[in-house]
Amino acid sequence: MPLARSLSMTSLNGLPQWEDEDLPVEDLLLFEVSWEVTNKVGGIYTVIQTKAKITADEWGENYFLIGPYFEHNVKTQVEVCEPPNPAIKKAMDTMKSQGCQVFFGRWLIEGSPYVLLFDIGSAAWNLDRWKGEFWDATNIGIPFHDREANDAVIFGSVTAWFLKELSCQFDDKPNIVAHFHEWQAGVGLILSRSQKLPVATIFTTHATLLGRYLCAANIDFYNNLDQVRDTLFKSAQCFRRISHSIPSTDVVTPNGLNIKKFSAMHEFQNLHSMYKARIQEFIRGHFYGHLDFSLENTLFFFIAGRYEFSNKGADMFLEALSRLNFLLRVHKSDVTVVVFFIMPAKTNNFNVETLKGQAVRKQLWDTAQSVKEKFGKKLYNALLKGEIPDLSKILDRDDITIMKRAIFSTQRHCLPPVTTHNMIDDGNDPILNTIRRIGLFNNRTDRVKVIVHPEFLSSTSPLLPLDYEEFVRGCHLGVFPSYYEPWGYTPAECTVMGIPSVTTNLSGFGCFMQEHVADPAAYGIYIVDRRFRSPDESCNQLTQFLYGFCQQSRRQRIIQRNRTERLSDLLDWRYLGRVCETINRGIKNSRHTVFSIMLQCKETFLF
Repeated sequence: MPLARSLSMTSLNGLPQWEDEDLPVEDLLLFEVSWEVTNKVGGIYTVIQTKAKITADEWGENYFLIGPYFEHNVKTQVEVCEPPNPAIKKAMDTMKSQGCQVFFGRWLIEGSPYVLLFDIGSAAWNLDRWKGEFWDATNIGIPFHDREANDAVIFGSVTAWFLKELSCQFDDKPNIVAHFHEWQAGVGLILSRSQKLPVATIFTTHATLLGRYLCAANIDFYNNLDQVRDTLFKSAQCFRRISHSIPSTDVVTPNGLNIKKFSAMHEFQNLHSMYKARIQEFIRGHFYGHLDFSLENTLFFFIAGRYEFSNKGADMFLEALSRLNFLLRVHKSDVTVVVFFIMPAKTNNFNVETLKGQAVRKQLWDTAQSVKEKFGKKLYNALLKGEIPDLSKILDRDDITIMKRAIFSTQRHCLPPVTTHNMIDDGNDPILNTIRRIGLFNNRTDRVKVIVHPEFLSSTSPLLPLDYEEFVRGCHLGVFPSYYEPWGYTPAECTVMGIPSVTTNLSGFGCFMQEHVADPAAYGIYIVDRRFRSPDESCNQLTQFLYGFCQQSRRQRIIQRNRTERLSDLLDWRYLGRVCETINRGIKNSRHTVFSIMLQCKETFLF
């Protein structure tokens, strides 16, 4: 099926060529400021990490990232070195002489960008003074007990301090561009403007806290965007957003990925089979004693991300799973769906029953291997003698006893647990309470099984020893029916790994795909309408997407995965500069890349 208005691998070649105009980056210093530089907290880390190489290629030695210093992160991710720019070194030395610890090095990711890290603790003694300066500039007070807000004030203040010291090193107009990400870095932007520093500023909002809280409180957020607009930052010369789901800004530049990291060429189908087998091993242990369904006819669905029950669409997903379970049972389908909820929550350790399941599985495997080895030796010796062995005698009484004991060990007097960990305050957990209400307890008759894994995945886990990327590759479908999702990296990551996904027209990713792909569902991108339908209608639509996916044959799923993977280049940072031109066609003097947008900001301020 053709891609109308799309930017697939083939149609990208038909776009207008990039302008020959070169950016005078040799005269500019670009600083990108974020709390998540070398410090993984959420999606902003992915944004910065994945576009570091293309940014470093464009800006060379004039590109720097600014973030907080955490010793455990620096030891494993940063190679400490001297700054290549003498002005930066002098600014750092000035700050160090006044008690602020500053570290410089290369971040050991693709592109190896320079990083400038401030030790928040070493500058905390200035907190009260900086709070006063922030109050003078904004009339916003910071509660003394709010650790996160206090850290943001310190981080922003030292960032503005550094930019001030740096700009003082230049005799002529300093060509400095500072790009601030999200509210944790926003204090630095406000103070830079209030102090009238000769710095061009850009602010990118990824997912506003205000939007998160309003949506979680069931406020009609999307029909009241105009009222929200005035609450956002007005200080930046260029205010950038990542999708149309955030109130009006100057520029929309969608988030991308470093496709090379995920690229597996023709191997991605083999990787799916390999990691699916690893997940099946976990399922064998988790459902021991109740494994009366065929793993060959079992599909793995998952939802992952921050634990925001309504914003991430977990509420709608669970309701749709209840309806899907009903449809599969009524139609006597031989398909079983196992659904994983990978959403971190407070726990106090692994569930004993879950650990026991994996121990039973391993014991059965060891028993089978032992009997197999003895059987193989007897068969081998018989064949050497030219005899067909008597299969009724090839296993002795001890072998039968061992196998019977193994079978008895699989007897279970309870249902397979719905969670892999002991949840703290599980009586008030929204996911578990919904599971109780809809009755998805992993009964034998249920065609939909649920596993809540309230912890990020790790290859060192004794339960499910897979990293997140490996786990995604082994699943069949990612489901992300978000209500508030300004972009949505989880479905984007599914796409570049060739895994179909469900998203919504309230997420930046879903809107982006609707605009650039004629029939997203044909390419494994199912978009639930949560903007113009009632919640019940949206839930029914999601249920139909899930049920339709369950009806596909294995061959159809393979073909669909091939189609999904073909969309990868659409999400590559290398091409999103051209996409930005299309999306922002109404913006005066728009350029082809986000770097050109930065230059525009510099021009409007400095010249």
